[in-house]
Amino acid sequence: MFLGWKHEEMNSITQAERPKKIKPETYILSFKAAIGLALFLIVMTVLSRTGQAQQTIFNVPTTDVLDRGKVYFELDVSAKPNNSAAVNRFSSFVPRVVVGAGGRVEVGLNVTGNIQPGRDSTTLSPTAKWKVYQGRDNGVAIVVGDNVFIPIRNRGYDAGNYVYAEISKTFKSGTRVTAGGYDFTRNVVAGANRAGGQFGFEQPLNKKLSFAADWFTGKHSAGYFTPGLVFKLGSKVTGYAGYSIGNQNASRGNHFFLLEFGYNFN
Repeated sequence: MFLGWKHEEMNSITQAERPKKIKPETYILSFKAAIGLALFLIVMTVLSRTGQAQQTIFNVPTTDVLDRGKVYFELDVSAKPNNSAAVNRFSSFVPRVVVGAGGRVEVGLNVTGNIQPGRDSTTLSPTAKWKVYQGRDNGVAIVVGDNVFIPIRNRGYDAGNYVYAEISKTFKSGTRVTAGGYDFTRNVVAGANRAGGQFGFEQPLNKKLSFAADWFTGKHSAGYFTPGLVFKLGSKVTGYAGYSIGNQNASRGNHFFLLEFGYNFN
């Protein structure tokens, strides 16, 4: 779930801060940029001619990268059915598409900020991930990635960025551990710049079911620990069911369900 990310969504839930007014010409430029990004991804999809990979654990990116021409779609649904002192009930939907660009690079587009109840803070987030190292026999992989955030509706800021680097180790048993670092620019997940660690753990239980967990450190709107299950529903369909627990105010209700549906087109 992306991973403007949750900062605007949580602001809407807690009514913490109202977005400032934006000039009409700024909206026009943002929509032009959004159209350009969407067309770019559509063209790449149409030109696709040719592996299947898991792009995130739940929120933390994996070190997997799609092969050239492969296309992956995912819909993430976050939901809290009750009100609490920290976070009121809500539901949020985040669609995204990822395309393998070749050269161990993939690009994608997330659409965040679609939340009920409250005002949507729709944000386009073009993404890129590059696998800089893939060990042949040692099970080690290293990736670097970047997500840009471009708010286009009920804007609280003009643009933001999330950059990360991480390393993973896959053991012969199939267990994979991931560790890395991140940096969010101001207003993406908090009112100031935030940096910290991101971690993941994946353990196959059988051919179709795995236990997984990931964690963003820090006290901000991306700071959650999410354990859950990942299950294969077929050769192209993957389901995710997790529960996100906040690094702060967990005892006051800062936790919610996270469900994801992924589909590999080829």
